[in-house]
Amino acid sequence: MRRTPILAAIALAAFALTSCSSGGGPAAETPSASPSTRPPLQTTTPGPVGPTGPAIEVPQSRWDALVADLAARGVKGTPELVSSAAVTFADSSLGCATPGQSYTQAQVAGMRVLVAVDGKTYDYRFGQGAEPKLCGA
Repeated sequence: MRRTPILAAIALAAFALTSCSSGGGPAAETPSASPSTRPPLQTTTPGPVGPTGPAIEVPQSRWDALVADLAARGVKGTPELVSSAAVTFADSSLGCATPGQSYTQAQVAGMRVLVAVDGKTYDYRFGQGAEPKLCGA
């Protein structure tokens, strides 16, 4: 009497294993993957970043950092403010993504500051801190 449940379990296990094997029988066709209609991933910000807020005054700590960065790059002359605006950047690249670099995918409140020195315009970005990022350098 005890042999019947054990034999039934073995037979069931054998049946399950043989039904899962690919064997030589015809395989069920899988539907082919359809091409995606999703646009490709972009690693850079498309187009220029415009202000998302009002024109604002550049805090002295950020201005000093910007002037120091220009001096470290060998730019001589006195920078003149062209424009400054509050911007909410789409990610931590601040709108100046470097190919191959990964960035935090979260909105960053910051500012964009354009300055001119001897007729050349420099596009600086700031996130939460006073560290300037020269865009297009």
